[in-house]
Amino acid sequence: MLTKAGLGVLDTLRTGREATAAELATETEYSKDHLYDVLDELLEAGLLDERRGHNNQRRVRLTDHPVVEAYRVLQSELGHVEWTKLLSPATLRVCWYLDEPRRTAEIADRLGLTRQAVHKALSPLKHRAMLSPSGPEYALHADLEPLLSFSRAVVRHEHRSRVRAIAPSATVAWCDPKRALVRIQTAEDTEALEAASDWQLTGLARFAEYGLQFFLAGEPAFWYAPEEDLTPADVVCHTLILDSGSRRVSYAMLLIEELDINRETLTETAQWYGIEASVTAMYRSLEGAFDEPDDAAVVLPSEAEFAALKEQYGVL
Repeated sequence: MLTKAGLGVLDTLRTGREATAAELATETEYSKDHLYDVLDELLEAGLLDERRGHNNQRRVRLTDHPVVEAYRVLQSELGHVEWTKLLSPATLRVCWYLDEPRRTAEIADRLGLTRQAVHKALSPLKHRAMLSPSGPEYALHADLEPLLSFSRAVVRHEHRSRVRAIAPSATVAWCDPKRALVRIQTAEDTEALEAASDWQLTGLARFAEYGLQFFLAGEPAFWYAPEEDLTPADVVCHTLILDSGSRRVSYAMLLIEELDINRETLTETAQWYGIEASVTAMYRSLEGAFDEPDDAAVVLPSEAEFAALKEQYGVL
């Protein structure tokens, strides 16, 4: 996660200037030794470029990395705020969930924190009247969309860096501050993630565990959530995120039928993935209304198609 010192470097260099570690130490008020470590991290992450200046001094400048660009937008639209003093890694993680009103207990549960820790992370935003409403549910004001975009760019970058250290071909299909769903392009990367303790197979590749074996075109997807069990509801949601085509939707419905996944459980899980409408449409068909509604979020199979699929795989 981007540290406060790292954010200080981004802020100092956001206009496109170059600077040495000594200059940055003076302007950010961090020690030069600490800045050297921070610069190394930002260089490795691709947020900085460097060249050698006079007397072989390191001079660094920002790249056009998505995190950098998101911060520039934040500064250009809301430059009157001292973001380097306001934002911490914890506050950025909490911001991820402030796109809609949420209770602190919900956010704490998703982040694995106490409610007190969430309140502490929210405190700088509360004091600047950036939250609406004021409680018990909190969300960012509509004009703070650049802050939400910046927090999400930082989190996505963190996951991308983590997985690409193991599997260079990986791309992030979905993430939140503690979890990530990734696609893989090569067999070598599949083997690498299969051997990594924090990663699990998911999506269609996981169906075999429940007695449903499908042909995979390409490499499987993987899930990062080392502190949690991977549930069937998660697998359904991952399948839909990775491919919302009619065939994959049919397979997801088949898994729901095979495991008799509780509608309330799956709908609650789908809310966090932003696909609640898709799940609602699927259950509508599973309950007998196979005529596709006008506002369907996914392409649903016909009743005859789904019946044939159930017969093919022996799902009663």
